[in-house]
Parts: sequence; structure tokens; C-alpha cells
Amino acid sequence: MKKLFKLVLNTIPRPILIRLSIVVRPVLAFLLKGNRFTDPIDGKSFRMFLPYGYGNQRNNVLSPSTLSLERHRLLWLYLQNETTFFTSEKKLKVLHFAPEQEFYKRFKKQANLDYTTTDLLSPLADVKADICNLPFEDNSYDIIFCNHVLEHIPDDTKAMQELYRVMKPSGWGIFQIPQDLSLATTFTDDSITDPKERAKIFGQYDHVRVYGRDYFDKLRSIGFKVDEVDYTSKLSPEQVERYCLAKGEIIPVVFK
Repeated sequence: MKKLFKLVLNTIPRPILIRLSIVVRPVLAFLLKGNRFTDPIDGKSFRMFLPYGYGNQRNNVLSPSTLSLERHRLLWLYLQNETTFFTSEKKLKVLHFAPEQEFYKRFKKQANLDYTTTDLLSPLADVKADICNLPFEDNSYDIIFCNHVLEHIPDDTKAMQELYRVMKPSGWGIFQIPQDLSLATTFTDDSITDPKERAKIFGQYDHVRVYGRDYFDKLRSIGFKVDEVDYTSKLSPEQVERYCLAKGEIIPVVFK
């Protein structure tokens, strides 16, 4: 199964994968029903989660029902328990880059959100746009989600500047990235062009860097205030295991 998933991830373009997963997901959820692991996004439990990874695969990380990964489930728990995202009486204007399937329909249905999605390629995007040249007015959005996007962008400084520009004063956002906390500084090497080698070194063939601990300071240099939230430290070990979370993963919560 691991080899099959790895082959699929590395050979089928992402927009096609998104469409295929809509069909496959109910079948996987039925076949893997159990009570060992729980997806907090939909509350369903399974005897196992699926493996995932373009380079080195991780076991028990992909939820069969929502197709969420560790970072998605961690973000859901944070939003649910630590913010008013789901309960705000004020209408919140939200911009979501490269919307994840596990969130898309749920966020769309929320009456308290004025929800816009954007991406260059995603079939789920309302607005097709370049993150480095956004078609939105200054100070437009209360909340911005830009998760696992910046590692794909050659000019991430320009992208961060655009995110800052379109966020409202007193707005906030979450900008998750794949991060190696053992690295003090972000690593990039444009001379590595072989897709397999890039997947091995950068974690995915279409990533252009591996962010280190300096990521947070780069956001601060743009003007954002940044909280480096280790939310797994607020959860019990039993919750971390049951929800299949990555212990110690940092959620970058930004404010303007």
C-alpha cells in the first residue's frame, strides 16, 4: 500500500488527485472503520490511517474520511478550541489559499464567514490568482489561511508582502509550512533539478526550500506579529496519539 500511494502522489498531477479523491474517499472510509484513531474534523474513527509522503512516507497520517494530515487536524483543533472562528457573531471575511478538501465545504457552509478561496491551479479556487500579485484590495480580510503554500513560491518575500497588504489591521492568519526545526536557517538549492532528488531533499518534488527556525523572523520582518504556537503541548499524550498528530509541530499564528 505504501508503494502504491507513493507512486500515485509522484505521478498524478495534484488537480487530478483532488478530483479522484472525492470518489475514492468513501470507499477507504468504509474499509478501514475501527476505533483506534479518530479524525477530529468529522469525528469518525478507524483501525488505521493511511500512509502519506512524496519522499519518505509516514505511517498512519492520512485520514480515510476527510483525507486530512497531521497539520490539518492540529489546525482544526486549534481553531475549534482556541479561537472564535466557528462561533464569532461578527461576519468574518476569510481568504483561503489552496483550500484543503477537508476544510472547503465545512467553511463554505459557515454562516458567520464571507469565505473566498484562491489558487493558481486548484479546482476548488473561487479566484485564480498569483500569490505574488493578488487581485484584492488593501486591508480586505479579517482572516487569511495560507498553509503549505509558501514553500512552493520562489519569491516568498513578495508573497508574504502581498499577504500582509490584503490583511485588515487587527486581522490574523495561519501560515503553516513544512519546517525542520533543527535548522537555524532556511535551506534552498536551485541547482538540484531532478524531481526524485528534490523529493528526497525538500520533502516534495515541487518544493523550493526547507524552512528553518528563521521562518518566524522572516514573517516579522514583513511586519507581522507572530505567535509560535506548539499546540500539541496543550493536548494530552493520548489525544496526540488518537488524533495522529505530529508532536511539537508549530502553528505560525500571525497578526497585523
